[in-house]
Amino acid sequence: MGSVSFVQTPAGVLLRLSLIDVPTGEHAFHIHAVGKCEPPGFDSAGGHFNPANARHGMMSGPGHAGDMPNLHVPASGALDLEVLNASITLDKDKPNSVFHAGGTAIVIHAGKDDYTSDPAGNAGGRIICGVISE
Repeated sequence: MGSVSFVQTPAGVLLRLSLIDVPTGEHAFHIHAVGKCEPPGFDSAGGHFNPANARHGMMSGPGHAGDMPNLHVPASGALDLEVLNASITLDKDKPNSVFHAGGTAIVIHAGKDDYTSDPAGNAGGRIICGVISE
């Protein structure tokens, strides 16, 4: 389905997505708390990455560290995009590190995130999952 690369910057982590064959439309895009992507449904990835125990949704406050803007996939199903997440780090010694014990995963949902519903944005099923690794 594609790849996501991570670059630590002074402002946070820059995620570079290059996706193909993704269903057209608007999809929630999150970092989840467990580095497992077992089918069916990818429930093994756990909930959103949320080391600060914040309420979900950027319209409700700071949101989870794993909350990111929805993806808008064109009819081609291909998408190249860069997103900055200021709430995470690649530094293993920090509580908001995506490289914590147990790992983390990138998840794309069937529907869009409403940016308010707690705990997951009412985004529907998980359709794509990838373990974040060094």
